[in-house]
Amino acid sequence: MSVPLLTSFCHPAVPSFEATTQSTAMSNRGGRGGGKVFRGGGRGGGGSGSGSGSGGGSGGSGGSGGSGGGGPGRGGRSHSGPWGRLKPVDLDPLDSFGLPSKGDTRLLDFKTQERYYTKIVERYMTFCSDAGERDELLRRFASLDLKEYPSVSAASSPRLDDPASTKALSDVMMALRKLREGIVASKRTDEFAIQAYLFNIRLSVLIKHPESYHPAILHVLRTIHPARNLTSVELQEVLGYLVLDAACRRGDLAEAYAIRHRYALQDAKVDAVLAALAHDNYVAFRRVQRNVDGHRAKLLEFAEGEMRTHVLKCFGRTYLAVDQDWLEKCAGESWEALTRDRGVGWELDGKKVVIRKVRAK
Repeated sequence: MSVPLLTSFCHPAVPSFEATTQSTAMSNRGGRGGGKVFRGGGRGGGGSGSGSGSGGGSGGSGGSGGSGGGGPGRGGRSHSGPWGRLKPVDLDPLDSFGLPSKGDTRLLDFKTQERYYTKIVERYMTFCSDAGERDELLRRFASLDLKEYPSVSAASSPRLDDPASTKALSDVMMALRKLREGIVASKRTDEFAIQAYLFNIRLSVLIKHPESYHPAILHVLRTIHPARNLTSVELQEVLGYLVLDAACRRGDLAEAYAIRHRYALQDAKVDAVLAALAHDNYVAFRRVQRNVDGHRAKLLEFAEGEMRTHVLKCFGRTYLAVDQDWLEKCAGESWEALTRDRGVGWELDGKKVVIRKVRAK
């Protein structure tokens, strides 16, 4: 579906101080001479003469400075030039809209949603092109820390490990949340809603942010799909994410198998992952992990730590000593990472890892 390109966002004009200064000058006319300024009309003075003083006329004839035409302000000081007009606010198009749950109803309009989605996609493509190579793009995805992602009660930007390189991505995630709320509030279930939700789910899976992709998947399956059927490929993709999330992130194999049975999911790679987790088979798990696409590989990372811990315990119960290279190959991490991050307390003797020492009788 093609979405019309949003060329510009219009900002409300900022009123100048010109009219305010003019009205202030009119109210200052007719004050007492001698520098004092009164609100409204006053009696003319400044010596022995008296003036009419009322209205905006010529109050204070004969006074010294009582009939200024807007130049002097309070205390006889004049306003400087830069105060004549405010500069327009340079606002990011993605930040120009607020959360619909906070009262901003502009994103309930269908055309506004489509233009906003176009801006989101443009910003994401800019982020990808700035990264350049694939490794740098993956590094930027990994550096986005969304542990402090804004909740319903806080709409601030997420904390970033590298703000210079990932601010664009964090802005995209926040904008997608606003768009999701607008689609839900407007009860939209057309092709655009499917396109926007699939884009949100895929990006959220890549950065491993379940608070974004899990409710989005449920909304697609419970609301959008019954109203307008997804294609078989789209449905299999979304169901695969939901099953892997239940099995790998939440560690609930029973729910994962229940979802697979309820929606009749037929996916050999998903079945292989479930079998590897059910049998604690780390070798089979790693084999499947190398053969799935990038989105599913990110979901498998949730279970990788627990599976690695299990295989290390098996090494500890089975072997007295193993080769360092073989241990690193089986564990999928270097010796330095195992001792630093996994708490491995074994000893390294040359190229051999001593797991247990035989006690002399």
